[in-house]
Amino acid sequence: MQHLYKLLNTENSELAKILRFNLYGLTATLTKAHQEYPLDPGIGICEELLQELDHLLQPKPVIVEKPQLTNELKLLKLKEAFNYDPELNYYLGNSHIHSQTDAEIWSEIHRKLLRVPEDLATSWRQMALKLAEELGAVADHKHIYELPFVRDEIIYPGLSGTVKAKGLCLSQKALANSGIAQTHLSENLHLIAGFLLLYIKFIEIEPDLHHALKSVFSFDVISLYSKSEQRNQYIDALSDRFHRTQKSDQHTDTVLNLCAWIDMDEAIHSLVFIPPAERYSWWGKLQKESRRLLRKAADKAIKAGNEVRLKQLSGLYADVCEFSKDDLQLDCGGNPGEVLTCLRVYARINQQEYPGRVIFRTLR
Repeated sequence: MQHLYKLLNTENSELAKILRFNLYGLTATLTKAHQEYPLDPGIGICEELLQELDHLLQPKPVIVEKPQLTNELKLLKLKEAFNYDPELNYYLGNSHIHSQTDAEIWSEIHRKLLRVPEDLATSWRQMALKLAEELGAVADHKHIYELPFVRDEIIYPGLSGTVKAKGLCLSQKALANSGIAQTHLSENLHLIAGFLLLYIKFIEIEPDLHHALKSVFSFDVISLYSKSEQRNQYIDALSDRFHRTQKSDQHTDTVLNLCAWIDMDEAIHSLVFIPPAERYSWWGKLQKESRRLLRKAADKAIKAGNEVRLKQLSGLYADVCEFSKDDLQLDCGGNPGEVLTCLRVYARINQQEYPGRVIFRTLR
């Protein structure tokens, strides 16, 4: 385990990335086997191994640099303007900027903008860059943290000059180097593999992420930053559903395949913020790509002669609650009584109903 730990914590190492992704897959496989074979003679050793893997996969402790003094912060005005903007507060609730360095302020602001409508996010990105340029900084498209995905995209630039900060991007190369996104995967599964690896990396850098996956924890929306056990269990469940979807794609039973895609889509949409991201935000549009794949699986089942109806639940909660089960409620975001996000679509397949699941805003 000593050498595994050293490699996992080697900075800027593609080998470390590949090892981490595959250890997540091994953990998911062993966890599932542990549940299926409780009387196996190796059950005790398996439990000890899972504990060791859990310890290995804990995020590397962040070395906190000495914070800049408040009067030294060049982006202090940007931070204050962001925190007190009423339109942003409507979408982000009390999720204020707490960073204490210019680099962190730049990154935190831009990550939060991924959760608000694109037009609002665009105007704030332009305003932030203009302010940074007035301070002597310039946009930097090379000093960027890469997230593995199926396409290349600059999410936001970094800064160089008087203010230095990292940007963020999606990278096909990072996905290809992961070793998980195999070349023989279908186009649809390739996208899901991209989601899996993107989520694993994004969870490492975004402390505001929560999960609402019922199979992991059914009673609340749980922080992945403060609950490391929940974080690992969510990633394990996400990996497991990816492998089950991959396996079901090899079968001729289109209904079985559709059910696997519904489970996969639920796992993807269960990675949320509080309040949930607006549907026309960058994050909302990203997750919508999974729902388009779900529609393809439904069309395939229909062509095979099955009766299929899928319904994405939205609008007033009172109008859709008959189609959902075990829903979650929040007292922030959106308008009282409205659905904030649809975690799982409602499905009716050959007269069999499968309830959806939502997060909604309370009437209080």
